[in-house]
Amino acid sequence: MEKEKLWTKDFVSASIVNFVLMLSMYLLLVIMATYSMEIYGASVSLAGLVASIFVIGSLVGRLYAGRQITKTGSKKMLITGIIIFLILTLFYFIPTNIYLLLLLRFLHGIGVGLATTATGTIVAQVIPPSRNGEGIGYFSMSVVLATAIGPLIGVGLIGTLGYTSVFLFSLIMGIASLVIALPLKVPEMAAPESTEGEGKGFKISNFFELKAVPVSISMFVAAFAYSGILSFITGYAADINLVEAGSFYFLVYAVIILLSRPFTGPLIDRRGGNSVAYPGLVLFAIGMLMISQATTSWVFLLAAAIIGLGYGNFQSTSQAIAIKVTPPHRMGLATSTYFIALDLGLGVGPFVLGYLVPLSGYRGMYLSLVGLIVVSIIVYYFTHGRKDKALTRSTTEQA
Repeated sequence: MEKEKLWTKDFVSASIVNFVLMLSMYLLLVIMATYSMEIYGASVSLAGLVASIFVIGSLVGRLYAGRQITKTGSKKMLITGIIIFLILTLFYFIPTNIYLLLLLRFLHGIGVGLATTATGTIVAQVIPPSRNGEGIGYFSMSVVLATAIGPLIGVGLIGTLGYTSVFLFSLIMGIASLVIALPLKVPEMAAPESTEGEGKGFKISNFFELKAVPVSISMFVAAFAYSGILSFITGYAADINLVEAGSFYFLVYAVIILLSRPFTGPLIDRRGGNSVAYPGLVLFAIGMLMISQATTSWVFLLAAAIIGLGYGNFQSTSQAIAIKVTPPHRMGLATSTYFIALDLGLGVGPFVLGYLVPLSGYRGMYLSLVGLIVVSIIVYYFTHGRKDKALTRSTTEQA
């Protein structure tokens, strides 16, 4: 039996748009704490908030997008988000104060939340159901690559051309995403007649896809743990005199995921989410333990590889599960529910962990996150893992 086509023009274009937007997001996320301390004299905890409030804004954007995307259409939502992103990027060039910077970061996050919820929904619409896990796995590489390349570009630009060059690069990325997004052809999301009244009134189900909530909760816990890497790995590498290894962390992380994705995506479709989720979380815990104890470059970078194999694949697996368990007409809500959990973990994490670092040091913080990852394994089991076989069987039969 011939496989349904996955690599369509719209799938590739939506993935590239998502990559470009996420590249800008992570580029700014990694440099913004340092920027606010150097330029505005912010404290460590306030600098952590400047970095993470963008993610909170993104969460607000996703809440709105998840509720409205079926009515508005995913392409219109995408274009709206990109335009907001572009306009607000211009304001980074204007000198301001720390509080206006916080507001700018929050509003900028809303634009990205709208746009990336739309790209996730578009991809879910154009992927053949029989290749859901594989397609979501490849699509999530846009985030993985952005996580890897963004920090490298950010650090490189600051070192050579200064902060203004980072904002200029972000603006160019926004323009590129608009140019790629405009020709997209997206199927309409027609809701069944029986669901026409479900958007009226205030209901939790109007903002969240309840079937996607369980796996999204486990994603929140894992993302909270990973936020310690995303926000503090550069400072930690400098603290333990492994600056060169620190500069290669995200590159190693991305390469390992790129190499593993052709195997893990189809495995989810054939054997269910548990086949990748459990090994992924265990590897994530092992990698975090190694990071907490690293004293040499090879141990540090080996930990990066193991975390990539672990957390990187759990991230795409949980997204694929959120889509699999959801009715087609609520894909937009499922996508926003998943990314809200991811954003919350990445957004709240740096702010909370910013208070832990002065008390325990970086090593102590990373060691404590090993325990949190173990908790995420338990959370995954109770929220989704124990039901995964039955869900996989039913979705396979439907396909």
